[in-house]
Amino acid sequence: MKSYHVSVQSRGTIALPADLRRRHHLDEPGAQVRIVETEDGSIELQPMLPVPADQRWFWTERWQAMEREADEDVAAGRVSQAMDVDEFLEHIRQIRDD
Repeated sequence: MKSYHVSVQSRGTIALPADLRRRHHLDEPGAQVRIVETEDGSIELQPMLPVPADQRWFWTERWQAMEREADEDVAAGRVSQAMDVDEFLEHIRQIRDD
C-alpha cells in the first residue's frame, strides 16, 4: 500500500500525485473522486470514471464506427433474425456457401 502526503489548500482543494492520477485514470476528462467518510473517521477517496475501465473498449472510435454501421444496417433492413441456434447456423452456412 502506498502512502502520500498532500496539502489541503485554503479552499479545500488537494492535488493528487501524477502517478496516482495516471494509475487510476483520474487524468482523463470527466474523471471524478468520491469522498467517503467511514465510521472510524477515516476519509477514503474512490476514483469514479464516467465509463468503467473494463467497458472503455466500447467507446473507442473503432468500436463506435462498427456500432454506427450496425445501426445503419438495422435501419435499412439488412438484418435477419433466427428463431433458434439451428436456424442461425443454417443461415451462416448459406452465407458461407454463396
